[in-house]
Amino acid sequence: MPHKAASVSARARVISVGDAVAPGRNRHGTPLVYAISEWDLNGINPTARKPARTGFAAARNTKEPGKAVPGDPMYNRRPSVVPALAAVLAAGGLFLPISGARSEDRPPARPAGIADRPNQVRGDEITPAQQQSVTQGLDWLAEHQRPDGGFGGSPYSGDESPHAGITALAGLAFMQAGNLPGRGKYGANVQHCLDFILHSSQESGLIASDQSHGPMYGHGFATLFLGEIYGMTGNEEVKEKLLKAVHLIERTQNPEGGWRYQPVPYDADISVTICEIMALRAARDAGIKVEKDVIDKAIKYVRSCQNPDGGFCYQADMHGSGSGYARSAAGVAALYYAGVFEGDDLDRGLKYLERYTPGSGEQAAEGMYFYGNYYAVQAMFLAGGEYWSKFFPALRDQLISRQDKSSGGWTGEAGDAYATSMALIILQMPNRYLPVYSGKGPGS
Repeated sequence: MPHKAASVSARARVISVGDAVAPGRNRHGTPLVYAISEWDLNGINPTARKPARTGFAAARNTKEPGKAVPGDPMYNRRPSVVPALAAVLAAGGLFLPISGARSEDRPPARPAGIADRPNQVRGDEITPAQQQSVTQGLDWLAEHQRPDGGFGGSPYSGDESPHAGITALAGLAFMQAGNLPGRGKYGANVQHCLDFILHSSQESGLIASDQSHGPMYGHGFATLFLGEIYGMTGNEEVKEKLLKAVHLIERTQNPEGGWRYQPVPYDADISVTICEIMALRAARDAGIKVEKDVIDKAIKYVRSCQNPDGGFCYQADMHGSGSGYARSAAGVAALYYAGVFEGDDLDRGLKYLERYTPGSGEQAAEGMYFYGNYYAVQAMFLAGGEYWSKFFPALRDQLISRQDKSSGGWTGEAGDAYATSMALIILQMPNRYLPVYSGKGPGS
């Protein structure tokens, strides 16, 4: 819906194609759209009493699991799934006028460089070279899936056994192309990924398939994957595993508000914390109850890791170590996914990331290429405006140039399957097929 700033705005109920409907149909074969409640044409939700700017604002202990709460900025994009005409999908949305909008319902002025309509694509991001690169990459990924559905290469350990986190990332890469379990060109691959993740889910709720030193990384990615699957299929087996995984994340948050390598509430760092925040975000969007206090504490921890230059340090007590690109990208993305959509911390974080636009000398000197760019591209997309329009094309072209054209894959810090999955997720960001990556907030 184009942004309008008029003296008198018409209110509309928007039935949106959503970001998850590209696969096209639910398990009964019915086209799906996601229904938004009431929004006026200036991007304000008049049905909310006063939406909070941070956190899972309406996630109360009294809320029933799976129920949407009006005015919750973490859920107002996907409170329900409803059948719709195929024409709606083609048209991109259906507008039903509602009377009574007020002229004073206008969005606040946004800082320079941040779009009035954040998390929106421009329309020219997908190029023939990008399409060819994605096609080759998806084929490579499908060819390298193991018979058990997993993908190997435990980060940093050198262990080539299948890894739950990398398998989840591969599944998300297939889903970014519009596939669901059993549906689409790579539907069988997504199903095999799902089978592997479900098999790796332990009674405690931990999702892990190897003996890596940091199972909470993989657990976060796997929970994110299950959240996206459940939100689009309603699979009850997935819901059961997802609930356990979410409860484990909540139980293992440390007193500072973050998470660390092991599923114990002892230590924390920004790198693992973003994985768990995104997992909780996906679960919450799918209708799973997430305790508000958990998110409030997570926001507090992330903010405690920010340095005066706008970047983020690795841990809250390591400010003397300075900022870094990958962890700063994780920090900014964490704030967005936790429900912080505006503020000085975001402005300074985005300005810091802008210095590392692909092709700059500063980015070339940084490690963790795929991990850093995975979070940076999400942060820039959620910011929108010039941040996205400058950052994504540069990263897109750089990733395409780094692809092994003979095989179709990429090589990176945690193995080829990891690097290829990350590259494909990044390159397919303009598709907006996965709800978690599209974000919610003012103007969305």
